[in-house]
Amino acid sequence: MSSSLIKRFAVKVAHPHRPVRLLSGGNQQKVVIAKWLGTDPDILILDEPTAGVDIGTKSEILDMIRELASAGKAVIVISSEYPELLAVSDRVLVLKDGSIIRDIPRSDIADEEYLQLAVQGV
Repeated sequence: MSSSLIKRFAVKVAHPHRPVRLLSGGNQQKVVIAKWLGTDPDILILDEPTAGVDIGTKSEILDMIRELASAGKAVIVISSEYPELLAVSDRVLVLKDGSIIRDIPRSDIADEEYLQLAVQGV
């Protein structure tokens, strides 16, 4: 892991050569994202990107996702956390049995309750 990636992704590590498996879960998650971004993908698919991380790291990862989207990357976030979806989404697709049943622009989603009802099909 290079010093530039450690700095860019705010990975908290005592020594740059420390094995990733010895880092905290949140820092491990940031390293995984950094490795994928090292390939300079046009599309990034993140499945539950903040699962199991502390609130500070969650905020850092969500900021990272917004920065990627602002830089023109297509980012698909799969999440069961409504606040997370509201924080990073331009639109929300609701899938059922492998098909899109709703496509909701973020501007149409007033709050978390509205999103929950939309997902439930109400």
